[in-house]
Amino acid sequence: MGRGSSGLLRRYAHEAMKFGAVGGAGLLVNLGVFNLVRHVTDLQVVRASVIATVVAIAFNYVGFRYFTYRDRDKSGRTKEMTLFLLFSAVGLVIENGILYAATYGFHWDSPLQSNIFKFLGIGVATLFRFWSYRTWVFRALPARETVASAESFLEEAAPRPRRGRTPQAAGRRP
Repeated sequence: MGRGSSGLLRRYAHEAMKFGAVGGAGLLVNLGVFNLVRHVTDLQVVRASVIATVVAIAFNYVGFRYFTYRDRDKSGRTKEMTLFLLFSAVGLVIENGILYAATYGFHWDSPLQSNIFKFLGIGVATLFRFWSYRTWVFRALPARETVASAESFLEEAAPRPRRGRTPQAAGRRP
């Protein structure tokens, strides 16, 4: 790998760590609300999960916009929010579809089993969310490194005067 690709890899790793920090906090919010709703209400498992997912989506938007992707384009907030909600809804279906299949398809509905499949659903949905948020929702501004690289390439390609051969030294007028 060249120097440019290692810098790109570091940026991706840094972004993934920030995404993971927000996502980890969102995971705690999601599971906490899920178990709280299940404990204090008589709602069915998947309904309690959908409520928890919606609360986590709101929490995560704030974290992603103001922490993970704070340096990204902010010009189209309405479009950003619409896409975020659209992709979050797809993630909600993925996450809760797995829980639904486990609960109603396989009758794995003990509190432990519900938490395991809730967690598994969150994991699968997170892969989709990471890809969709970074690709469509929080779009990158033009990379400063790319511009600097292009400028340095242009400087290298420009003809340079020879050493000791200034117009004055060659007997020409400037």
